[in-house]
Amino acid sequence: MRHVIKFCWAVALSLTALSPAAWADDYQLSHNQRISCSRGLAPGKLNTATCKSYTYLFNTKTSEYFRCQVSLALTRDNKEVINVQTDGGCTKRPRIFETDGKYDFDATETEPPNTNSFFGPGGYSIWAADVGAQKVRGCITISSGLGSDISKCLDMTFQ
Repeated sequence: MRHVIKFCWAVALSLTALSPAAWADDYQLSHNQRISCSRGLAPGKLNTATCKSYTYLFNTKTSEYFRCQVSLALTRDNKEVINVQTDGGCTKRPRIFETDGKYDFDATETEPPNTNSFFGPGGYSIWAADVGAQKVRGCITISSGLGSDISKCLDMTFQ
């Protein structure tokens, strides 16, 4: 498990080490990162633990965002670690608002898939607000189970 923690810290540090020019657009990291791990037994008494974590990087000027995910798979027997594999990256998503402004946001994801999961891996929601106006937009994206994601956004009304 120490390998997982060290790896997650390395990813966090690499995100903060982006070039200063990239930060000129005011990127903000989501505040609710999650990590989920699963374990499995393989033939020959091998144990495999796989952990995944995600976060969102949001451009507070343009309302574009990136969904970033990192995973680590550790295979061991009763005596030693046999294999460690890592994977990850960030995927650019479309703008939430059509015009530039000064935005704030938050994001969350559904739980990992289980036997009751009808839509496959689940989905996520993004909330964004224009900090200069009373303007909030909520977006939900879910997997259709047919290869493409379905995403819809709705402007909030204030009463």
